[in-house]
Amino acid sequence: MTLLPLIDACPKRMEYGPCGGVGFDGSCEIDASHRCAFLDRPTVAWTGVDRSERPAPAPRTAAAEATLAALGTRPWVVADLPARALSVASIDACADVLSGPVDAVLAGDAGSARVQFPPAYRAHLLQRRGLRVWTGLNMRDRNRVAIEGELAALAVEGVAGVHCVTGDHTRTGHRPDAAPVFDLDSTEAAALARAAGHVVSVAASPAAPPVERRAARLREKLRAGADVCFVNHAGGAAPVRRFIDEVGEGVRFIPCVPVVVDHASADLLESFTTLVLPEGFLDRVRSARDPRAEGIALAVALAEEMLALPGVVGVNLSGGRDGAEESFAEALAEVARRLR
Repeated sequence: MTLLPLIDACPKRMEYGPCGGVGFDGSCEIDASHRCAFLDRPTVAWTGVDRSERPAPAPRTAAAEATLAALGTRPWVVADLPARALSVASIDACADVLSGPVDAVLAGDAGSARVQFPPAYRAHLLQRRGLRVWTGLNMRDRNRVAIEGELAALAVEGVAGVHCVTGDHTRTGHRPDAAPVFDLDSTEAAALARAAGHVVSVAASPAAPPVERRAARLREKLRAGADVCFVNHAGGAAPVRRFIDEVGEGVRFIPCVPVVVDHASADLLESFTTLVLPEGFLDRVRSARDPRAEGIALAVALAEEMLALPGVVGVNLSGGRDGAEESFAEALAEVARRLR
């Protein structure tokens, strides 16, 4: 059988895949009738500058130096930004709730929206409200020239870090009429972000196929320039511990902790078929007399378990849904207050 070049076989044109959306049956997240192109091939080795072995790393921005220093002194609480994508008022309201309780906000794409404020402008809006920003940057909507421009602007803005993701395909959102770009993937973007002086984070999905090669894939991202790994929902602290042990030293981990406070948010999280939650987690929220209180308590308990793991420098409080943006910001802030 002749295999297509990876960049042609993958709908996201990834060279260093797979992404975190591979179905548990090995199917492509864009077209479930097709098998992920990376499953039958060995892990793709990073061929650019190996940042993990350089004796004299490239200079960091002042903000990046401050982040690295702070991550080494105490655990960070990073919260998702639940604000509406194109509403300055919603961003301001959520920022005002989160400023103070959290160490930083992970400001990536908002929910299912495909039209977003540019990352550097979103960071500017948040930092003027007193929030430290860890900016999410996807490869779906911009070519490499535009990505380089965003990275330069984010350096001027002084963000705490840049989270490089390949991103969801336009076919899966509300703008399937838009052409997907995917000039780069997350590994290539990590290299560019590191060269621009940022603290660079990437995502890992230990529960998604190929499970046995997810640690090796992360190690290639580290060679490209990543400093921090946000670990997607993998079923609780024990699976995250196993993944950390498999990866080894040389990376800081920030596991994601689900914040589920009502039946609607439980249903939303359950619809994401490529993540794994601790057994009974959603059932406990749904059956509770006070789902919000139960969801907050569960998030605090799981976060404390994650923070006790070696190599973990913080947690990412993950949650939000359309129509309840400020309510979720308040729940995230309450979890953060209890942890700190």
